[in-house]
Amino acid sequence: MLQQTVVATVKPYFNKFLAAYPRVEDLAAAPVDEVLGMWAGLGYYARARNLHACAKVVAGMGGFPRTVEGLRALPGVGPYTAAAIAAIAFGMPVLPVDGNVERVAARVFAVTAPLPAGKKAMAAAAQKFLADKAARAAPGDFVQALFDLGATVCTPKSPDCGRCPWASACAALARGLAGDLPARGKKPERPPRRWAAYVLMDEANNVFLEKRPDKGLLGGMMGLPARAPVAADWRKAGEVEHVFTHFALTVDVFFARVPVLPAGGLRAPAALAPLPSVMRKALDAGRAALNDGA
Repeated sequence: MLQQTVVATVKPYFNKFLAAYPRVEDLAAAPVDEVLGMWAGLGYYARARNLHACAKVVAGMGGFPRTVEGLRALPGVGPYTAAAIAAIAFGMPVLPVDGNVERVAARVFAVTAPLPAGKKAMAAAAQKFLADKAARAAPGDFVQALFDLGATVCTPKSPDCGRCPWASACAALARGLAGDLPARGKKPERPPRRWAAYVLMDEANNVFLEKRPDKGLLGGMMGLPARAPVAADWRKAGEVEHVFTHFALTVDVFFARVPVLPAGGLRAPAALAPLPSVMRKALDAGRAALNDGA
């Protein structure tokens, strides 16, 4: 859940998810549509699909693999996640490298290559941390301490070098560069994309939803149809904007009301419909337009 998503956003989803699926076997036995519904609003839905698929494999194996290679073979588990599980869960002397660890490594070892091109150099420099005796004695504790050091002391802006236990060994601090590293290259502009969303509601304020294709953006999630599902008095409610990691999306929202919703989709109370954030924005715009009598 923390991949590409901040802790404050994740916390309520994490607690809800573990309450619903306290064991790997519980997650493996759940229908994938239910899992996606629990994930609705968190984004990057391939993570939920991979997590569900991973749970099925692990449950079938009777437990998690105990090697980094075995962990990497699980659905949705890449090098970072495999290293994090290996170190934190199984005490293996490996180092998962996230943004916090990159930043600490860039400063301690004065890696001046700018991001994103400098990621490889920072990851290579970070491996030097494994020479620390604490990393060998308690890999899981060391890794989590390193994460926390980056999150709370060696912060992106105004690092608190006076509280840093590695200040005396920090090459960037010695050179007066701590606040300037890691250097960043120019961010690429997000290309624009455009969608349409049709908000069709009945007299009881139920909304017509369709399941999106399993592959692609928001794969397998329930959403508003991209084409008019029936002939009706369609009017435009306006536009909503949503920013994804790699592009900026504008959604043209159309709305209509009919006495009875058509067959072929899901009929759900509009206020409770389990939708991704961009679909929720579009639905709210359509509902507002209907309520205003536009």
